[in-house]
Amino acid sequence: MKYLIPPSEGKAKIKPQEIIFADTNFKFSQHVNQVVRLLSLIDDEDLRSVYGTKPEKALTFHRQNQDIFKSRCAPAIERYTGVVYEHIDWESLDDKSKKFMDDNVYIFSGLFGLLTPKTLIPDYKLKMNVLSLQHHWNPVLTEALKDEVIIDLLPQVHRKAYKANDSVTTVDFMVINKGKKTAAGHFGKAVKGKFIRYIAQNKIVSTDDFGGFEYEGFKWDGESFVKEEK
Repeated sequence: MKYLIPPSEGKAKIKPQEIIFADTNFKFSQHVNQVVRLLSLIDDEDLRSVYGTKPEKALTFHRQNQDIFKSRCAPAIERYTGVVYEHIDWESLDDKSKKFMDDNVYIFSGLFGLLTPKTLIPDYKLKMNVLSLQHHWNPVLTEALKDEVIIDLLPQVHRKAYKANDSVTTVDFMVINKGKKTAAGHFGKAVKGKFIRYIAQNKIVSTDDFGGFEYEGFKWDGESFVKEEK
């Protein structure tokens, strides 16, 4: 069973290892190179729409992405700093939990496609929902996942980057307020992070064991983790 989780926009400014990305023999390097070539075709005036920042910052991100094969790396799980990753709290996990997570969790990335927590990557910024990257990665990731039993914890934008088959179970985090069920939104990220931590610590390989997880009122109802607001 493999769990699919999103990356985070936030990246840690950590001391990288000496190895550069070109020397890591990353499984999807060919497809990453295609994304980098696609980036080279973007006019400067279009960078702001791609990166969602002011022109000067967009140009910095753009050059950073174009130079990734020459850039030094750090493990993906240490690179990401968003709410999900804060609540996973990788550093405090024991070695067995870290190994389980590295063996069973895949991170979807607009630039790199599919990562494990310990995959070495450079610093970068590129969302999955720009430049039709979902369509670029869809056949690649669909093929990579075709023989796996999948628990999909991805947001909708990342779910478009592969084609789900009958072995995929999508899990969402929902809130019921006045009888209406809606996505948990930003708070759902914290719950998701805690759930991934629970998976790693308890070596969960069946949805039958999801019921053992509860956080801030969120409980498993057989399909989703749901909190009923009072």
